[in-house]
Amino acid sequence: MELLVDHSLDMDASLLGGQAHRWRLEGTEAEPWFSGVVRGNFIRLRQVDTNRVEFHASPWPESSVIPVLQHYFRLDDDLPSIQKDISHDWRVREMVEKYPGLRVLRQEPWECMVAYICSANSNIQRIHQVLENIAKAFGNPVELDGQVRHTFPTPVQLVEAGEMELRRLGLGFRAPYVDRATREVVEGSLDLNALVRMPYPPAKERLMECYGIGTKIADCIAVFSLEKLEAFPIDVWVRRALGEWYFPGEKPPPDREMLAWAQGYFGQYAGYAQQYLFHGRRLQKRSRKGEDKSEAAEGSK
Repeated sequence: MELLVDHSLDMDASLLGGQAHRWRLEGTEAEPWFSGVVRGNFIRLRQVDTNRVEFHASPWPESSVIPVLQHYFRLDDDLPSIQKDISHDWRVREMVEKYPGLRVLRQEPWECMVAYICSANSNIQRIHQVLENIAKAFGNPVELDGQVRHTFPTPVQLVEAGEMELRRLGLGFRAPYVDRATREVVEGSLDLNALVRMPYPPAKERLMECYGIGTKIADCIAVFSLEKLEAFPIDVWVRRALGEWYFPGEKPPPDREMLAWAQGYFGQYAGYAQQYLFHGRRLQKRSRKGEDKSEAAEGSK
């Protein structure tokens, strides 16, 4: 079945650019497929062109998966207007011109929160592996085209793990953070759906009350799953981009000052601007000597 896109969609940049952590690139160079699990569905996608995506899915009927993908890729966003809004900055405009189909994803809040807690002081490959370990251990199997993946476990499923089992699955020092957050969700003291409806400042503040969630992780969760497009996560790549491009020759200001500046400068779609800067800066200079080591030390986001 096909998913039609009104404006361009770049699946490689959107799915493999560090936002989400359970997508795999399969197939051949001539015909790449993207394999992932979204909302309990095992989905395989192939980009036909910038406006059409072929997909297969299970266990839901494929016609029922179309709204899931439309929601996930934020196809309801007016992407041209957003790009125009943030392109008042020539650096972002360059990235928009290079990656016009790059979209901010709308992920499921629970899985997104666990993923970004696991991202602390890690790298993309390790984050992917840890999330797969969690899914295989506590999620439900789902089959498509002879392959088996696992759904991400619900909070009730994951709360059974406990800290020691999470450590065994590779979470290391992040295990107590995930265990504590899981218990808060199960007990009802942390309502992620309520955070979606809440304004950005109190939603971020509530996330940061969770053990192991600082400002960067809170902003990642906010922009990628809680509808807070003004959130502006500052990681190693964005910090470098801001320092080199906006504060050249100066000692870069502290992250909290950079965050206030970026949100004032980019406005209501600062999260989109951040993703273009992150993607462009990371691809532009990641091959420089020593930068991959920095990514490993600071994580994908």
